[in-house]
Amino acid sequence: MHEFVLRISEMGKNLNEAMKMLEDNQRYVQRITTTKTIAVCAKGRIINVDMVSILQLVQNLMHGEEEEETSQAYRLQNVGEQGHMALLGHSLAAYISVLDRERLRKLTTRILSDTTLWLCRLFRYENGSAYYHEDDREGLLKICRLVIHTRYEDYTIEGFNVLYTKQPVIYISSAARTGLGQALCNQLGLPLSCMCRVPCNTMFGSQHQMDVALLDRVIKDDVESGKLPLLLVANAGTPGAGHTDKLGRLKELCEQYNMWLHVEGVNLATLALGYVSSSVLAATKCDSMTLTLGSWLGLPAVPAVTLYRHEDPSLSLAAGLTSSQPVEKLRALPLWLSLQYLGHDGIVERIKHASQLVSNSLLVEDELSSPVVVFKFFREYSNRVSDCRRSRSVCFFNCALSLQLGEQLAQLVPASGVDVVELEDEGTCVRFSPLMTSAVLGTEIQDVDQLVDCLKMKIPVLTSTLQLREEFEQEVRRTVGLLYIEDLSWPGLGVVRYNYHSDGKNDDKQEKELEKINTELLKKLNELESDLTFSLGPEFGGQKNCVYIGMVTEDLDVSELVETIAATGREIEENSRLLENMTEVVRKGIQEAQLQLQKANEERLLEEGLLRQIPVVGSVLNWFSPFQASPKGRTFNLTAGSLESTESTYVSKAQGTGTTPPPTPTSSLAKQRLPGQKIFKRSLRSSDAFSETSSVSHCDDLEKVDQRPPALFPGQEQGPLETEKAEEQKEVAQATKTDTEDIQIVVR
Repeated sequence: MHEFVLRISEMGKNLNEAMKMLEDNQRYVQRITTTKTIAVCAKGRIINVDMVSILQLVQNLMHGEEEEETSQAYRLQNVGEQGHMALLGHSLAAYISVLDRERLRKLTTRILSDTTLWLCRLFRYENGSAYYHEDDREGLLKICRLVIHTRYEDYTIEGFNVLYTKQPVIYISSAARTGLGQALCNQLGLPLSCMCRVPCNTMFGSQHQMDVALLDRVIKDDVESGKLPLLLVANAGTPGAGHTDKLGRLKELCEQYNMWLHVEGVNLATLALGYVSSSVLAATKCDSMTLTLGSWLGLPAVPAVTLYRHEDPSLSLAAGLTSSQPVEKLRALPLWLSLQYLGHDGIVERIKHASQLVSNSLLVEDELSSPVVVFKFFREYSNRVSDCRRSRSVCFFNCALSLQLGEQLAQLVPASGVDVVELEDEGTCVRFSPLMTSAVLGTEIQDVDQLVDCLKMKIPVLTSTLQLREEFEQEVRRTVGLLYIEDLSWPGLGVVRYNYHSDGKNDDKQEKELEKINTELLKKLNELESDLTFSLGPEFGGQKNCVYIGMVTEDLDVSELVETIAATGREIEENSRLLENMTEVVRKGIQEAQLQLQKANEERLLEEGLLRQIPVVGSVLNWFSPFQASPKGRTFNLTAGSLESTESTYVSKAQGTGTTPPPTPTSSLAKQRLPGQKIFKRSLRSSDAFSETSSVSHCDDLEKVDQRPPALFPGQEQGPLETEKAEEQKEVAQATKTDTEDIQIVVR
């Protein structure tokens, strides 16, 4: 016995040292070269490597090649001492499995009975049995087999032939996990017609709770048609929004039709607390429930547990809920060690801490309703416009902004554990579920406070982007040369394309020219000193040959932005046309110059005479009577694309400048800026006028912005009278300012 204890102690020590080595990022960076060498030598054949080198190889595989290039710290799951205890349980299970059969049977029986007793008492589930499984859906699968064995007496002998007379029906909520019903049917060998999805409430109550009245009618119809209602899967915390079904009424309905009630969900963790809401407390009366303690308590690689009540152990054995193999009972060993290490108070404290994080988030009014918070960016469309298509567009754009908001919050505060979910009725939402993430990520109160601060910081940017999006669309549509592209999935100001004039070119050449111009346009816009982001759009699903503009603030001058884009596009197009026509112009100019030179040579021959062309006679004649001929040169003007005489050059002894090229098109809204003020920003006067109107509709915003004082011309100074009027308007705006919210947070 003493030797066994020493071996276990040594095993725990080795595991602790191995975990420290794997979590030591600095030592990992220093051993990159050695680890690569080990990996190269190991390819192709098995070699003898020491323990330290093997751990170095594992560490290299854990961090990946990208970490080798960037040398950035890799964040592992928050594995504390209780996590090491769970990992030690897996090592002990492998070690204990080599014991003799009798000792193994006694040890596994003790471990299994202790763990089951503790879990039943902890989660208020009296007289229950437990099944430990790796896949969280496996427990429900075995429960379905148990119910089939119970309701069909001849199933053990006849098999699936007995199902022909009465087809079994399994009922699940439409808010259940995606693919749960199909997975059950595939594993049980049942047709998909045996799975019935029950809709949630559409008129009364929560939209994510099962409609009990409708379920009652569906069960009656199935009974009348000769089917056998078998099992109902309810939720104590739906996977998306964390809602709890009316478990009390569902239990009564199941007793009425002799059905099995199975409950799963994150809210079952609150059964361990001192105070439990009545809706969740009703889960203790169900026939079975599945608990996922690994995520609730931050325990890595511990099995999920399905607690159930059944009196016939032979049927449980036939369904696979119990096993005669002692080794399979060792699945509970990691959980057995972890529960003892944490103790009752430690377990309750972890669940209580996660529940308190929700109440401290300041996002919900009733902290006892659910430990899950789901919210999204939402702003209703103006009542002045009754266009249904426009209203749907705003709804889709709200979902895109919610997706962007969730991704940014997850990146800014990774310890919060927020993620993005898709709900059937609400669309894209951001979810904060600390019971599923806080123990794993080590979330604290300050992380939640930081999350709320980031949320408050992001909302004004989302609001201003939504407000200015319509103005940007109107400006683009009335600007010549620009084409507005409607992309509701883009969470930014909008998408614009410079509309290239084809001039009768084929589609392929026009498409290439369009891509060239818009690519150059994007490059020049990114070179400007502005706070805006210009890109080619998302990697998948985005429009081609477009400029995507990101989120903006309320002080954006939309008119200047659109005019700058149009002017820059015209400049690029004109330069492109000049380069395109240069080859043709030069070729024609050379041909014309050759013809004129040939004509000039013929005229020179006529003027000089035939005798001067004879080599000997011509030289003697030119010596006695020199011939005076005026030079007739030619010059090629690239700007005009024509040949010109050089006679004026020889007369004035200077080369002329030719035609002055046209000026480069620029924005008509160019204005003088204050020191440090970036492009596309409104002046202080205009910015104040814009921010004062944030409580009214977007149409009113545009009207008040149009009433601002006219912009000064370049070089024109503002006189005392204009300054005095501007100050008066600013004081009036300050006096009439209202504090009205533009954004609503929808909490489900």
